Amino acid sequence: MGRRVAVAATGPVSADAGMAAAAAGGNAVDAAIAAMVAAMTTEPGIVSVLGGAFVTVWPAGGEPEVVDGNVEMPGRGLPRDRFGSGLREVTTSYGGGLTLYAGHGSVATPGAFAALGVAHDRHGTAPWGEVLAPSVTAARDGYAVGAAAASYLALTGESVFGWDPHTRPLVRRADGSPVQAGDLVPNPDLATTLEHIGAEGARSLYTGDLGARIAADMDERGGLVTAADLAAYRAQVRTPLRIPLGDWDLATNPPPSVGGPMLAVMLGELAAAEGWDWARVVDVQRRVLTYRTRVHDLSTDLEEDGYALLETVERHGLAGLPTSSSTAHVSAADSDGTVCAITASSGYGSGATVPGTGMMLNNCLGEPELNRLGLHALEPGTRLASNMAPSVARASDGSVLAVGSPGADRITTALMQVLARHCLHGDPVQEAIDAPRVHVRVLDGDDVQVDHEDDEALVAAIEALGLPAYSHGPRSMFFGGVGAAWRGGDGSLAAAGDPRREAATRVSS
Repeated sequence: MGRRVAVAATGPVSADAGMAAAAAGGNAVDAAIAAMVAAMTTEPGIVSVLGGAFVTVWPAGGEPEVVDGNVEMPGRGLPRDRFGSGLREVTTSYGGGLTLYAGHGSVATPGAFAALGVAHDRHGTAPWGEVLAPSVTAARDGYAVGAAAASYLALTGESVFGWDPHTRPLVRRADGSPVQAGDLVPNPDLATTLEHIGAEGARSLYTGDLGARIAADMDERGGLVTAADLAAYRAQVRTPLRIPLGDWDLATNPPPSVGGPMLAVMLGELAAAEGWDWARVVDVQRRVLTYRTRVHDLSTDLEEDGYALLETVERHGLAGLPTSSSTAHVSAADSDGTVCAITASSGYGSGATVPGTGMMLNNCLGEPELNRLGLHALEPGTRLASNMAPSVARASDGSVLAVGSPGADRITTALMQVLARHCLHGDPVQEAIDAPRVHVRVLDGDDVQVDHEDDEALVAAIEALGLPAYSHGPRSMFFGGVGAAWRGGDGSLAAAGDPRREAATRVSS
């Protein structure tokens, strides 16, 4: 019997792409990359080719690693008067009301494809062109718009995505109304672009004709990404944070990412508790996320501050801490024991598409959760903050797990709850994903609001803590969309998706 693969993906097209990569001789890394590129191709507004990504891999018989393809501050070689321009302020009803910045001035230097290419070079077994082939076909023949993209575009289709004529055919019907779930949308320019990347390699997005097109569009329409920014960009291979979690050894995104350290601290606190205690879950979130808003969101050295957080908690516990945005995720596991988790983000979307390429541009400089220092305050070449925390784990019985979630600053709190339930309390993965969730939203100063799903015990715990609360109903995509794939100690393969967002799982035969 050949290698088998399990994939938890964003929808049917994404999951099928993962299976096609496996059929072409791919392993978990190839399947995860294929599924993610398909998501970037077929989920307009949710994620796109020109965003950032982290790829976490634990190869069979090897050590885990994180390939950091996060976005960077652009602007190499530009005069200072260009900074602060090219922005469109947008207020949407998404997430209960959100102000963000779109337009070319909101675009950060993309890193996702650089990371996917490095991960494939280091760990893939299928030909690169075969990994991208399902996405080429979907873009050329047309793909059915998914429910998550349709619901997001219903809220932002005019405000964020309605101004650029190059974007309009990808997000609007012929009568001008937003595309609906199930509508068939082709993107032939993107098919040609992906074919080129498949033939020439991931670096071709940063140099040559594609890089020149991105830089020219930026120069013409007020953006900051230059040819020098693209040529200088490199994905970085990092040693992950390792967290003991019951019988599991968890590896997740290290500093300068913000998501991994926050997840590590929250899980460490829950690991010390007996049983599931909603009050403790809420209190841990409140303490850690308040610290984040005071320190990490205003940090000029995320790597130093990330490790300082971990050291402080290790020495003093949570008492030592001062108190007072759009992604996609895929997970894959194979029968050899390799696991791969990829989380990618384009922010909330800039609304712009590079002419002739079909590639939508990110708005990662315009994300309020990630840029509290200011939209254009960082030095060119600086990696932005990130909540993304794709994680992989091995257990003492030989089980391996890949897991992650979209959801802006809800990524870490969603993963905290799912991993604690499964790894510490033994809940089956699907039950852990399905269970009610809570997220502490830090407001001004020490004020917080507890966002939650409907659950009597959870509501009672929030009331006992005396904290203001807001219910999002029984299940809401506000709380992320956790996807997991795993190989059991007995060699069995399985995957689980989140009912809060459209998801699809596949296991090859």
